[in-house]
Amino acid sequence: MDPHDRFARVYDEHYPAIVRYAARRVDPERARDVAMETFLVAWRRLDDLPDPPEAVLPWLYGVVRNVLANEQRRNRRWGRLLTRLQTARAPVAEPDHATLTVEAMRVRDAMRRLSPRDQEVLQLIAWEGLDVATAAEVVGCSAKTLSVRLLRARRRLEALLAADDAPSSAASFSGRYATTERSRS
Repeated sequence: MDPHDRFARVYDEHYPAIVRYAARRVDPERARDVAMETFLVAWRRLDDLPDPPEAVLPWLYGVVRNVLANEQRRNRRWGRLLTRLQTARAPVAEPDHATLTVEAMRVRDAMRRLSPRDQEVLQLIAWEGLDVATAAEVVGCSAKTLSVRLLRARRRLEALLAADDAPSSAASFSGRYATTERSRS
């Protein structure tokens, strides 16, 4: 059987079961994303799919379990990163869950605004817990170069977070823009 046809058959047959499995563990929107990640793994590992058709679904359940476990590890890393950032800024009273959630969203947004290169360096160090020498190996540069990249990426992240903290930044920008427009008239 053609690999594309085999994958299409597996997908059509098992997608609903995988979404249901994931939906019992995460919210429905995320469950669809988890199912798609599961089938992406299945596509990449098409040669590893079990031959007897009845063994495919249990294999897919194993993959979806791993996808969910990876997501949980990613969330824990985000939490550790937030903790590091908060303790680096200033010791404060224990924040509530809502505050942590808002802060996590702020950091994620700031991380998304960084270049992919900065994101990779910060993620290797903060999320993966690699030391500079090992992260440098992963990236393919010297430890000294990676240290400089890391320093710059941290500064850029801190600048983005600081800019988000400035409540009047949008107002001052719009005020400057209005002043510039008036001066042109």
